[in-house]
Amino acid sequence: MNKTKNIHFLGVKGVGMAPLAIIAKEAGFKVTGCDIDEEFITDPALRNAGIEVFKNFSLEHLKDVDLLITTGAHGGFDNPEVKEAKKLGIKVWTQGQAAGEFMKGDIFGRDMEGISIAGSHGKTTTAAMISTILKVNNQDPSFLIGTGEISSLGSPGHYGKGRYFVVEADEYATEPKYDKTPKLLWQKPQIAVITNIEFDHPDLYASEEEIEKVFLNFANNLPEKGVIVANGDDNKVRKLLATYKGKRTTYGLSENNDFYIQRYAISGDKMFFWVKNKDTLIGEFSIGVVGEHNAVNALGALVAALETGISIEQARRGLSAFTGSKRRFEYIGKLASGALLYDDYAHHPTEIRQTLSAFRKTFPKQRIICIFQPHTYSRTKSLFEQFSSSFKDADVAILTNIYPSLREAKDDTVSSGLLATSVAKFNKNVLYLPELSDVVEYIDKNSFGKDAIIISMGAGNVYKISEKLNLIK
Repeated sequence: MNKTKNIHFLGVKGVGMAPLAIIAKEAGFKVTGCDIDEEFITDPALRNAGIEVFKNFSLEHLKDVDLLITTGAHGGFDNPEVKEAKKLGIKVWTQGQAAGEFMKGDIFGRDMEGISIAGSHGKTTTAAMISTILKVNNQDPSFLIGTGEISSLGSPGHYGKGRYFVVEADEYATEPKYDKTPKLLWQKPQIAVITNIEFDHPDLYASEEEIEKVFLNFANNLPEKGVIVANGDDNKVRKLLATYKGKRTTYGLSENNDFYIQRYAISGDKMFFWVKNKDTLIGEFSIGVVGEHNAVNALGALVAALETGISIEQARRGLSAFTGSKRRFEYIGKLASGALLYDDYAHHPTEIRQTLSAFRKTFPKQRIICIFQPHTYSRTKSLFEQFSSSFKDADVAILTNIYPSLREAKDDTVSSGLLATSVAKFNKNVLYLPELSDVVEYIDKNSFGKDAIIISMGAGNVYKISEKLNLIK
């Protein structure tokens, strides 16, 4: 790997790819990337890193390239650039493999200790919190976090001089068509956080049992001295721990955990929570995001940080500096009519319920208008009933057309129109507005005032409605 000088990233704007490219650039490699000609949430971070991004795909991009790192999207291994690279004898890694290789540190000529954050929900926030704790306490960690911007870190990717490498561990396939190895199995961390285990990615997994086995395999990948930091409130995580033989520490809301939240409170845009370790109160902590689920994420980050040798006081200082990540309960601005606009990445029924509950508790007197864009036909179809009952905390639920994945074909047996009809069983104030332009027109027409909170929600491009709305700073 010492011969690697030039790295090319195919699909560089992806939330898992952009941080990798930034890390490589900061580590001293020559970095180029390519992607479709469309603005993504990672564009500002790539520009700030000075990374050259070519439009679309071309064999011309491979000149002087030693290593190509490809996404599973844009054709994956069938992409012309990947095929040509293999013909030319250029080493090809997938994003998942690259995350694992970067964590080992061989490509950088040094040893690194990995901290992986796995789970169906909360990976990005928990990884960002751990990285913030380490950064605030002068540990200079490397980190790879799947989002656009993180205010407390400045970038979703960083190559640090410290010993720790914090990485999200994704359970999706390495390459959906040719290599279905779950991406997280490339990682061999010293510390692994498991936030929860829930059925997702129905295009890849046929059952809950399949995904449970993947997380157990991930846990069993840890070295003998490794430790699992696990959310003990989660039924499937507890099932994993009953089989896993290694060292573990549990956290959550229940007193049965090693660390648990005794109580919590919301004040403005801050969450305060009090933590006990067994019978010992270790103190009060605060974070700059709200929601019970985020307090639990923060506790997981706290416990992981303690495993690195960080003190309780240092962890407290680090958590208080965390103010959220791009597309996670993100405040966008105020509409000229007075309503506040927020954006969130929630795209699974559990995430939707938790996020709307947090908004309801934060803004108990305001009307909550949720604009949800379902992500992928397979997820919408497989979790249809769970989606239907997820919007109880919204005063108005607006559904737009399904945002399709490049990984799957259109499925005419499921649609947002059908989902809206089903949601109406639980929330009568539901609207089906097919296009984002329809949503913008609806918001402009209704002139929502200061008694309203509007939330764009989903893993697609629903966040782009803010570009068409009349926002004031």
